[in-house]
Amino acid sequence: MTKVIRTDSEWRQILAPEQFRVTRMRGTEPPFCGNLHPGAEPGIYACVGCGLPLFSSAARFESGTGWPSFFAPFASENIVEHDDSSHGMVRTELLCVLCDAHLGHVFSDGPPPTGLRYCLNSAALVFVPGQTG
Repeated sequence: MTKVIRTDSEWRQILAPEQFRVTRMRGTEPPFCGNLHPGAEPGIYACVGCGLPLFSSAARFESGTGWPSFFAPFASENIVEHDDSSHGMVRTELLCVLCDAHLGHVFSDGPPPTGLRYCLNSAALVFVPGQTG
């Protein structure tokens, strides 16, 4: 896989303003505002910046938090995790391995089988219907 490297100017031409703020400036969208509402339709949630498959609808669950939540990634090698101590909190940030887009955070309060909750920003994802992996 080849890394996607662009300048901020190039990202601003590709992404909508909210997508740029979330993915490139490590922002967080308000809860319950995203356009990726839970549904029964099978599909893949891909990175908005590069199209890399990140999560499957088969791993999505309703967490009640207002953000899309999953108990496992599509492929663990597609996600980079690192410590994030911003805003006075200690958490684990999630980034796309190809384009370094900020996706959200992972917490250890999820359902079985992993016990993890991958809490993502809708602005960082694009839904591709029909594919499940």
